[in-house]
Amino acid sequence: MLTGKSDISGWLVRRASWHAWAVSGAVLCAHVVGVARRSAAGGMDNAIVVRAARTWLDGGSPYADRHFLYFPSAVLAAVPQTLLPAYALRVLVPLTVTALLVAGWAWALRVHGVPWRSRLGVLGPAALALGFAPFGHLVSLGNWTVTAAAALPLALLLAARERWGWAGVVIGAALALKPLLAPAALLFLFARRWRGLAAVVLVPALVSGGAALLMPDPAAFVTRTLPFLLRSHDGFVRLYEASPVAVLPRLGVPSWVAVPLACAVAGAGVLGAYRRWSRGVPGPLRLVETAVLLMLSAFLVSRPSYDHYLLVVVPLLLAGLPYPGSAARGPWFWLALVPQVPGADWPWLEAVTRRSFRDCFTLCVLTASVALRRPRHLPLGGPDHFVAPRQGRQATRV
Repeated sequence: MLTGKSDISGWLVRRASWHAWAVSGAVLCAHVVGVARRSAAGGMDNAIVVRAARTWLDGGSPYADRHFLYFPSAVLAAVPQTLLPAYALRVLVPLTVTALLVAGWAWALRVHGVPWRSRLGVLGPAALALGFAPFGHLVSLGNWTVTAAAALPLALLLAARERWGWAGVVIGAALALKPLLAPAALLFLFARRWRGLAAVVLVPALVSGGAALLMPDPAAFVTRTLPFLLRSHDGFVRLYEASPVAVLPRLGVPSWVAVPLACAVAGAGVLGAYRRWSRGVPGPLRLVETAVLLMLSAFLVSRPSYDHYLLVVVPLLLAGLPYPGSAARGPWFWLALVPQVPGADWPWLEAVTRRSFRDCFTLCVLTASVALRRPRHLPLGGPDHFVAPRQGRQATRV
């Protein structure tokens, strides 16, 4: 038995049997088929982007719809979908979203050195689909958050392999589609990887700037979308936002108290991320947990902030489960996920307009579970350098 590893770690990293593959594949396929049967044209959120692309093709401004919150480059990216019929979109969109989530999971595993053919690798997507409500919400909505959920693990994998420039390109490309990963730029700043940081800034700026020139109103994102975001959207959208900035006023806390309080907590999260980077042992855990803290800190104050944003960070943490020092080994990590179990009854919180209270609890406790965890001071060759066993061979340390 490998010293320093518990029995559950050894079981998780062993190669999965065909039974596990069959179970995981059946769960994901059933999920995609179920969403395709319920969805009219590939999900409500994806429909907003496709509708904006159609408006642009017809000569109008995509920002006439105030709920279109993406950069101009997203309009061009959605154009191919305008050529497909509705019956094709209702299948291809949930299938693509699921495939990107699985790809992000596989990259998250590789960041930690866990084989994607391991039991954890094979059963992980099925566990998320069955036991983590935001997974189903994201697939059903067809939200473009999935681009960030896939891009962040890939960027961290490249960074772990000292390819920070390409990592910046990946983050920048994801920002061009949806500006969700902007806080990850601080990771490049902490690491002093200036070439990668330049790519994070220049790629979306150039792509979106070029796309804006093709729009009838090139400055519409600045003149229409940003003011809408600063006004915190409308009353309908506010009911689904999970950040404390939106939830606390619904509980009777004045905005002048809620906003500074949330900003202070978010600032503490950023400070915790910097401490995790500067004082942690180099390796996957430091890289992942620093990036996760940056994203969670932003979710605490961002408007909007929805439950499916958790899929950007939870798989990255869950993939580190084989490491005894990982945040996923702590009880608070699992406590934070309890409100996200599908089908559970929560008194006074069953209504869809009240699930944001549960989402806020998950967001806050998850942030605390990562920020307050004390990383073990392990020598070189500790869990951050674990190489999982392949094809039945015994795990080794390098």
